[in-house]
Amino acid sequence: MSLKRWLPHPIFTLMLTVIWLLLVNQPSVGHLLLGAFLSWGIMLLCRDFMFEVPRLRKPLKLCRYLLMVLWDILVANIHVARLVLGPTRKIKPAFVEVPMLIDNEFLLAVLACILSLTPGTVSSGLSADHKTLLLHVLDLADGDDVVAQIKSRYEAPLLEIFECSIS
Repeated sequence: MSLKRWLPHPIFTLMLTVIWLLLVNQPSVGHLLLGAFLSWGIMLLCRDFMFEVPRLRKPLKLCRYLLMVLWDILVANIHVARLVLGPTRKIKPAFVEVPMLIDNEFLLAVLACILSLTPGTVSSGLSADHKTLLLHVLDLADGDDVVAQIKSRYEAPLLEIFECSIS
């Protein structure tokens, strides 16, 4: 029997144990053992549902990427506020299909979350073959420009930061 089978995600198990100790706010051996047991059980039950997280290749670039995403969220909030508070005839909502190079399910989920967190865009679906992301854009000027911006600003850095295959 392999260790991976009985302890599928040791880092997540440790993190859940620490979160348990913080929630009960009474550090004791009993709470530590109970938290470790519950964390281990949760990870054991969820092992088949967990994504494989690709290895982080460039951690400093990840920090820069996160700051850029936060900045984009701030700028998009201002842009959406102007659209909503301004005349409604200027809004041009549309769906855009974005072809994906990312093959990893975890990174696809991260990218979809980033796009949904940015006001004005919502990831609406992913094709069955994971090759196309359907994106709803609140104000679409040029679909090709949106696709190019998403691929260069969000997808390409993720491919550079993490070790994953490209489809």
